[in-house]
Amino acid sequence: MTETVLAAGSKSQQAYEVVKARIVEGTYSPGYRLVLGSIARDLGVSVVPVREAIRRLEAEGLVTFERNVGATVAGIDPTEYLYTMQTLSIVEGAATALSAPLIDAVAIARARAVNEEMRECLQHFDPVRFTQLNQDFHGILFEHCPNPHILDLVHRGWNRLAALRSSTFRFVPGRAHESVNEHEALLQLIESGATADEIEKAARRHRSATLDAYLAQSKQ
Repeated sequence: MTETVLAAGSKSQQAYEVVKARIVEGTYSPGYRLVLGSIARDLGVSVVPVREAIRRLEAEGLVTFERNVGATVAGIDPTEYLYTMQTLSIVEGAATALSAPLIDAVAIARARAVNEEMRECLQHFDPVRFTQLNQDFHGILFEHCPNPHILDLVHRGWNRLAALRSSTFRFVPGRAHESVNEHEALLQLIESGATADEIEKAARRHRSATLDAYLAQSKQ
């Protein structure tokens, strides 16, 4: 791993951001031992800001600490993932349906362009990149939601998925192909002026299908 030198500023905050990014991206995988001295040398800082960053990540559930072992990257809790995806399917479906009447041709074009990037990404599959594009796509569809409380719940759900490091497509890459096709079908529903109920059900089925694929894979 190449050395990363942090710029001036809060060393603790920057160490936190770097280590968290490596956990979310999978560079530091579940069970990976976080050696403070090694990370500090890599970042060009003392151990103190790294220790503070690790404590924050432990409080967020991304890191666990065991006696005689030290800090390690926490594993993904399948139950937490299940509950998060179930909740997100409901609130994101509602947010998308409420947004639909406010989604203009420009937003549709933006979403379709992102979906085409996702389709191209399938050729040399990068699950982390695909997941980011997937979030960008859905963000365009629910960002016009006029209900701020529902929108807040959607953002909380996405943040929780990031904390779980759940690029589901890493575990079920075949689901990615289906996801891209379902995105186009959802866009066509919105373009055609489908009812809020139809759009909400389609958005919920789309999210639930990803969860179902993950659960089926985990049982094998």
